[in-house]
Amino acid sequence: MNEKRILLVEDDVNICRIVKLYLENEGFVVSSFEDGTEAWESFLKNKYDLVLLDLLLPGLDGYEICKKIRETSYTPVIMLTAKGSLEEKIKGLHLGADDYITKPFEIHELIARIQATLRRRELDHEEIENKEVNRIEYDNLVFDIDAFVIYLNGELINIPRRELQLLQHLMMHPNQVFTRDDLIEGIWGLDFDGEDRVIDVYIKRLRKRLKTKTKQRWAIKTVWGIGYKFEVDKNV
Repeated sequence: MNEKRILLVEDDVNICRIVKLYLENEGFVVSSFEDGTEAWESFLKNKYDLVLLDLLLPGLDGYEICKKIRETSYTPVIMLTAKGSLEEKIKGLHLGADDYITKPFEIHELIARIQATLRRRELDHEEIENKEVNRIEYDNLVFDIDAFVIYLNGELINIPRRELQLLQHLMMHPNQVFTRDDLIEGIWGLDFDGEDRVIDVYIKRLRKRLKTKTKQRWAIKTVWGIGYKFEVDKNV
């Protein structure tokens, strides 16, 4: 049996205990920490399939941990927090969180979110394995589908999973205009749980990550009043 390992970072002792108990009853292997620094050290030493991350923590806070994780790993991150404003959610997504659930939460919803996130990750790998082509290439930008990574000017660029999915979808349909709803439905479908403004966040982050001083013959363009497209010079 391939048991999924979860890193639970939560400084509320009661919430930590209850969540760990329910997750273990679902068959997950759970390592729990109440201190952010200790949790980060554990992440560096062990392999986890998913991280459940509170924001207000002693030691490193949840935002800093998420940022550090995204610098080295694509491990899914679900934020658990009492901060439920749209601005706070967008901030978490900016740092690379895959999902965001506010307290108080229903434990069965949390488990469903975890299972959906892990299922999406498995589907990503299955989709990659079933594709006939191994890479998408435009000028200095190469998407290695088998490895599910992106290269810019020959250098590996660290990009979170959801942003990579969005970029892959755009690159596979060059010069086609998509609305936000088109992108959400075409990439994540019913598994997507969030505001359509999140697409704007992902696009902004992709542009920043893929910014280069060299001239290139492609761009992620905004089509005002409609949405976005991956614009490619027809000679590429």
